[in-house]
Amino acid sequence: MPLDFRIFTEPQQGATYDDLLAIAKATEDLGFDAFFRSDHYLSMGSASGLPGPTDAWTTLAGLARETSRIRLGTLVTSATFRHPGVLGIQVAQVDQMSGGRVELGLGAGWFEEEHKAYGIPFPSKRFGRLEEQLALITGMWDTPAGETFTFKGEHYELIDCPALPKPAQSQLPVIVGGNGPKRTPALAAQFGHEYNAAFPEIDSIRSRFTVIRDACEELGRSPDDLVYSAALVVCVGRDEAEFRRRAAAIGREPDELRKHGVAGTPAEAAEVIGRAAEQGCERFYLQVLDLTDLDHLDLIAKEVIA
Repeated sequence: MPLDFRIFTEPQQGATYDDLLAIAKATEDLGFDAFFRSDHYLSMGSASGLPGPTDAWTTLAGLARETSRIRLGTLVTSATFRHPGVLGIQVAQVDQMSGGRVELGLGAGWFEEEHKAYGIPFPSKRFGRLEEQLALITGMWDTPAGETFTFKGEHYELIDCPALPKPAQSQLPVIVGGNGPKRTPALAAQFGHEYNAAFPEIDSIRSRFTVIRDACEELGRSPDDLVYSAALVVCVGRDEAEFRRRAAAIGREPDELRKHGVAGTPAEAAEVIGRAAEQGCERFYLQVLDLTDLDHLDLIAKEVIA
């Protein structure tokens, strides 16, 4: 299959909806396959976060009506943020609004400070909640129209849920990510349509994917049912000076970016992508950190990916 390239943003660091709309439209116009965003409510590091956070699914609902081709989704929504019954409704509705272009990345949640800042409960044990949310949401979507869905777990209970609305897609893709050696692979094998490795060392990608493939085989599922992807920071310049200017703009060291991301000149960035593809990566989420630099996307599309 051809490689798939997606633009991945971190709006909690400081972006308005209009900023995200501009990036999403450029993503579509330049031929990228998808626009994804994180799901956070508090900035990280030294970023001011001004003018404040945007809600992931409110954003995607707007973009669903203002784009026409690209896929849209989260990498990843935190299971602590929304009741899964409500999240199932929200995602299905945005999928309808987009004409069937939405994907759901769902994770356990990890950033305790944002929970404290906005009064969101942050339980010490979260993985069981994630597992139940995956089962509950996919169970709602898979329930035939006209039937009801009942679910009883340790954390959530639904009784005679009408399991509506349904997504526009007959099978809305679910993305599972994480680095755990046992529980994450099991969830990816049971519920995932895609496994995502978040910011891996390039030479470790194959071994990460092998663990997921083994989990699929243990479950009796073909490992080839899943898409295997990686999220990597991207920072590219036409020459060394432009690369270093862009690195400074996002507060990162050039050497560190070259070590851990898709970075440097276009030729260097393409070489990293090639190495990752040789490790089995089929889909790339390119993390763009300066959301005002649309020329950066143009360069990536025309001189790296092309």
